[in-house]
Amino acid sequence: MSADQAGGHRQLLQDYGELARCFGLLSEPVRLRIALLLARQERSVNSLRDELKLPQPTVSHHLGVMRAGGVVDARRAGKQRFYRLCGPGSSNGALTLHADGCWIRLMLGAAPSPKS
Repeated sequence: MSADQAGGHRQLLQDYGELARCFGLLSEPVRLRIALLLARQERSVNSLRDELKLPQPTVSHHLGVMRAGGVVDARRAGKQRFYRLCGPGSSNGALTLHADGCWIRLMLGAAPSPKS
C-alpha cells in the first residue's frame, strides 16, 4: 500500500468513526427527539422542555452532550440560549450527516404511502 493509499484509508476510517460517533450520540432516545425537533427550527431550552415534557436540567444535560459532540450549537439572545443543529443542510425538516463523500439525510415528516 502506497503512502497516499494509506493516508486515504486513514481518512476513511476517521470519517466512518465520526459518523459512528454521531450516530452514537443520537442513539439515546431523548437526544434523537431533540435532534428531530431542532431539524425543524432552532429552539430554546424552555421550548424543548415543554415539547419533550421533561425537566429543564434533563434537557440541558442532553443539549450539553450534543454540543460537546458537535451535533448542536447555541446562540445567546438576552438570557436565553437558542440551539440549532450543526452542519450543512441540517435544517428544514432534515438532519444531514457526512462521511466518505456520502451524505446521509434523514428526512422528517409522514412516510410516503405505499404504492398499490
